Amino acid sequence: MSSGATQIWIPERSIEVVESGGAASCGWVPFDLGRDFEFSTEALETYAFASWEPLIYDAMVVAAAIEYGDRILKRPPRGWARRISLRIPVHDPDRWNESELSEALLDTAGFLTGDYWSVEFVARAKAAPSPQSAYLNLPVATEAIMAFSDGMDSRAVAGLIGSGLGPKLVRVRVGSNDIGRPDKKNRREPFTMVPYDVPCNMPNREASARSRGFKFALISGIAAYLSGASEIIIPESGQGAIGPAIAPVVHAYPDYRNHPRFTQRMERLLKALFGKEIRYVFPRLWNTKGETLRSFATLPEGSNWHTTRSCWRSNRWCSVNGKRRQCGVCAACMLRRLSVHAAGLTEADDAYVCTDLTAASLDEAVDRDFTRMTPAYRQYAIAGVLHLDHLADLASKDGLPVVRRHAALLGPALGLGKEQTKESLTRMLSEHTGEWKEFVRSMGSNSFVRQWVRAGL
Repeated sequence: MSSGATQIWIPERSIEVVESGGAASCGWVPFDLGRDFEFSTEALETYAFASWEPLIYDAMVVAAAIEYGDRILKRPPRGWARRISLRIPVHDPDRWNESELSEALLDTAGFLTGDYWSVEFVARAKAAPSPQSAYLNLPVATEAIMAFSDGMDSRAVAGLIGSGLGPKLVRVRVGSNDIGRPDKKNRREPFTMVPYDVPCNMPNREASARSRGFKFALISGIAAYLSGASEIIIPESGQGAIGPAIAPVVHAYPDYRNHPRFTQRMERLLKALFGKEIRYVFPRLWNTKGETLRSFATLPEGSNWHTTRSCWRSNRWCSVNGKRRQCGVCAACMLRRLSVHAAGLTEADDAYVCTDLTAASLDEAVDRDFTRMTPAYRQYAIAGVLHLDHLADLASKDGLPVVRRHAALLGPALGLGKEQTKESLTRMLSEHTGEWKEFVRSMGSNSFVRQWVRAGL
């Protein structure tokens, strides 16, 4: 660094996971497993297929500690990275401290979040709780696991892949508070709820939540290990998996939560943790979300995409007259609306807060009964439009260097050559560009969206 350069401040925090009611060491922030870690033994019982291994519980605690550290420490106003140290009690610290496992963990967490992590494992004082009910049995040998949520890609890909694999595809519920439903034989379904939650309700917490990708990838890996599956299906289409990494927001670290370069690291971590080869696969990586939805809509159950939800914003911010809607303008909502249009489908008028994309201004576009029009809502709208627009720009000649570089990094994670990866990536981006241009044109020349995108559409 030159003498005149400004040094970037890196926030630091040391977090010690303590068993219920324990005390943290001086200078360490406690993460109390009895207070800050909501553990559901009922949900855990849907993960019981064989002799219970304390390693499973320890893996969940590790994921929870990473989530806690990610959320309680705000990112700096300038820059991105933080330094986070963890001290975690586990049943077998020698195993967790082995170089291959600890290095794989740090590499995976650091790559995903863009932070500097260090982890020390110590012995637990007493054994953790284990499932109490009878173990579950899967009636058919499992071939693949898929993380399943209320999202459109999850619903569509579960339908497309499930039509071929049938009961050999097991869905792992993520991002839902629903306890599992009984099947037609009145037995509990497997993997119906994430067994733990980290409430983390303190004010001014970090909102980027990159560690959620680690949580869901690890939960899926645990399910694959327990059920004997060798593959984990990532349902995201190309725009959702690659888009946030190839077209990041301003100074933000690229978002790799559903990216093959992250899952490649997760494969190494699972091998070190469980001693088993488990692969993450991306059946719709080279397709747009619109193409995926169009294919799903042809299936007998294809009409149930209407009940999915893409927006992550809560009731507090996206309700109209007490009824929760999707905001309609964030990047996830705009991609959903683009995809519905590209698939030749339509949604109800009251699906979104922003009801009219043909309006000349955002204020005119939202439902007249919406009372939460804030600067933040406007910023989400601008960011959502510009992300899809910038992604479309990458299909142009000017975007070729970015595509080539990303293909060179992406190919090895997929076991593909650079040229093959570049061709597939270019095709997906070109399809996205065509869908995006047609979608924006459909809004008319006076739309507020047209005012925000580049000229020449």
